[in-house]
Amino acid sequence: MTRPLLVGQLSSMLAFFVLILSVAAYKPLSDSFLRAVPSPGDDFNIDTGALLAPILIPRVSGTEGSMKVQQHFVDFFQRELPKWSIEWQNSTGETPLKELGAVPFRNIIFKREPPWTKPGQANLLTLVAHFDSKITPNGFIGATDSAVPCAVLMHVARSIDKYLTQMHDEMVELGELGGSPEMDMGVQIILLDGEEAFVAWTDTDSLYGARSLAETWEHQPTMAAANFPNRLDQISLFVLLDLLGSPNPSIPSYFLPTHWAYRAMAKVEQRMRDLGLLESKPAKPFLPDSDKMASRFGSLQVGDDHQPFMQRGVDILHLIPSPFPPVWHTPQDDGEHLDMAVTRDWAKITTAFALEWLDMMEVWPADQ
Repeated sequence: MTRPLLVGQLSSMLAFFVLILSVAAYKPLSDSFLRAVPSPGDDFNIDTGALLAPILIPRVSGTEGSMKVQQHFVDFFQRELPKWSIEWQNSTGETPLKELGAVPFRNIIFKREPPWTKPGQANLLTLVAHFDSKITPNGFIGATDSAVPCAVLMHVARSIDKYLTQMHDEMVELGELGGSPEMDMGVQIILLDGEEAFVAWTDTDSLYGARSLAETWEHQPTMAAANFPNRLDQISLFVLLDLLGSPNPSIPSYFLPTHWAYRAMAKVEQRMRDLGLLESKPAKPFLPDSDKMASRFGSLQVGDDHQPFMQRGVDILHLIPSPFPPVWHTPQDDGEHLDMAVTRDWAKITTAFALEWLDMMEVWPADQ
C-alpha cells in the first residue's frame, strides 16, 4: 500500500526542513572536545576485547552463533546504557537453500530520545550495521563484514551517552522541553540481520532484515499529531557502516543530497589527524571526496542495507570502501587481518561525528 500523497508531501517537507536546520545548526566540536573523544583501546582486542571479541565468531542468521552475538549486544546495553530502549523487529524468510526452511531474522534497535518527546516527535540520527556473517566459506568470521562496524557503534553509544544525559538534564532544568527539530534530536542504533546472500546476491537473496524493517516502518504510524507520520520519517540521517577495519580504506561520497554530511565527517577526520589524535598513517584520508563536484555524482552505489530505506526517501550516508578490502568474502576476513589502528580510528571518527550532529557543543565547557 502506498502512503497518501499528501502525507508523503508533508513528511518529505518536514524531513527537508530538518535537514536544512541540521546544516544551519551544525556546530563543529572544539579542539578540546575532539581531544576528549575516547579510543576503544583494549575493548577492541580481537581475543579479549569486551566489545569486539564476542562478535568475531560465525554468526549466520538463525544459528547459535547469531543468538550469542545478539545476546552480547543486549547485555551490553542493559548493563552499561540502561537509558536506551531495546526493540526487536522479527521476520522469517525463505532462502534459496530450501533445506534450511524458514530462516528467522532478528533486527535489534537501540534508541535514546529526549525524555520529553512523544512517539513520532523526535528526529533520529540512525547509525546502522549488519551483524550476520556469510554462510560460505565455512567458518567465515566477517571481521570487517561487519563485526567491526557493530563494535564501533557500541563504542559510539557508550561514548555519547553521558553527553546526552547532561543535555537532557540541563534542558529539563531550564524548562526547554523541545518542540523544535533542533531540540528534539535523538539517536538510534540499528543492528540488522540477514544482509548476506545465502547463495548469490539477488533482490530476494539479500538484505532480508533491512527489507523487512523498511517495509514495516513505512507502514507503522506514530501518533495522529506527531511530527513524523511513520518511523521512517523520523530518520534524519541513515549512516551505514560496512567493510571497515582493513588498512588504507577509501570511502567515496556516494550521494549528493548527503555530501554535506560526508564533508562534515571528512573534516572531523582531518582535524583529528592534524591534532595527532588518530593512530593510523594512511597515504590519503579515509574520506577523500570532500571536494567532489556535483557533476561527478552519478549512479555509483553499492548494494547494501541502505537500499530499502533509500527507495523510500531516507537520506543515506554510506561508509563502505571502494574498492572493497582484499579480504572481502574470504577466510582471511578475520581478527588477525584487521588493521587495529584503523579500526580504533573509525570508532573515534564516528563518535566525534555523532557528537557534532547531536549538537553536543551545547554542553561542553567553554574553552579557556
